[in-house]
Amino acid sequence: MVHQAQGQMVQEVAAAAAAGGLPTLPTRYVLREERRPTAPTTGGDVAAPEAELLAFPTVDVQRLADPSDVEEADKLRSALQSWGLFKVTGHGIPVALLDGVRDAGLEFFHLPAEEKLRHANRDDAGEFQPEGYGIDRVDTDEQVLDWCDRLYLTVQPEEARRARFWPANPPSLAGLLHEYALGSEQVARRVIMAMGRLLGFGEEFFLDLVGDKGGTDARFTYYPPCPRPDLVYGLKPHTDNSVVTVLLLDRDVGGLQVLLRDGRWVDVPVLGRDELLVVVGEEMEIMSNAVFRAPTHRVVTSGERERMTLVLFYQPEPHKDLQPAEELVAEDRPAMYRKLKAKAFGDGFWDAFALGERTIDFLNIKVDDDDDRAESAGSTPEAAAAAAAY
Repeated sequence: MVHQAQGQMVQEVAAAAAAGGLPTLPTRYVLREERRPTAPTTGGDVAAPEAELLAFPTVDVQRLADPSDVEEADKLRSALQSWGLFKVTGHGIPVALLDGVRDAGLEFFHLPAEEKLRHANRDDAGEFQPEGYGIDRVDTDEQVLDWCDRLYLTVQPEEARRARFWPANPPSLAGLLHEYALGSEQVARRVIMAMGRLLGFGEEFFLDLVGDKGGTDARFTYYPPCPRPDLVYGLKPHTDNSVVTVLLLDRDVGGLQVLLRDGRWVDVPVLGRDELLVVVGEEMEIMSNAVFRAPTHRVVTSGERERMTLVLFYQPEPHKDLQPAEELVAEDRPAMYRKLKAKAFGDGFWDAFALGERTIDFLNIKVDDDDDRAESAGSTPEAAAAAAAY
């Protein structure tokens, strides 16, 4: 049964608030006091100091494609060890295309509600399903809702696209998204190949685990201005259902924050028009046996400005076994996660996300018991060597 809050678009709530029709923020969006961001105008619990923003990791993927470029590989290694995400240059995607797909996404959210609802994220029976326009899944009365609407689309494989969810208006959106996704896929592949090389393996190491026909999902997310940004999340803390994620951020408005390993929430800076952001996903964490870890991140809102982002999630073929690579499992580095199908992991993500949990934790696939860990351990010396080298 669909929860009654499922049909309430945040954009409509924000418009009512701006018009004075809402004297207070609806309680469905208000966080418990201990979970609220404390400095939303600058970005969260602890804004990143200027020196830290200047040190935000950058990787040139054109240089990264050259296995002999040790300097760029070291930049990637440092970014993965510290932030778990990094901005990308040298990707070759024209700025005109980046601007075009951004503008088309924003134009969609500015359409009349009845036009957008033609692509509502409901199946034939009216139940929530991930693809389409709307808000994320609402399960209970107690669930605190995020201050955003989204358009979620399956992009690859092309035969899996469902036309009913792909907007015909604006007319340019579908073509721009397709073209941008092709370029973004090359960014993801170059990064995944380089991650294999960092561990001393061939560049096809992780690509073979993903498969030739991995899936790609796109998420346009719209964050309207919020009258009380100190009380809400634009998007709750989460990790990504992906091998890697490629983000095209808003040109002007920040809000994305990452939880560093020292426990601080810090801002991801507003990127240049021609820059992308790459984030490690949970599937890569599993395949790498936690050598690479998926960072927890969230979005805070603006009190005055709208924000729109486009995120592409790159995932393994659904029939693939998702498990630590055997080359990264050894007696002194046992498998840290149990095996399951990639599709099962992807399906579990939506349950986990609604509850604000990591999918790894929700599905209970961590190997915590010592006997289980010993039983899952292999005998390959490459595992210890790769981890030590990394």
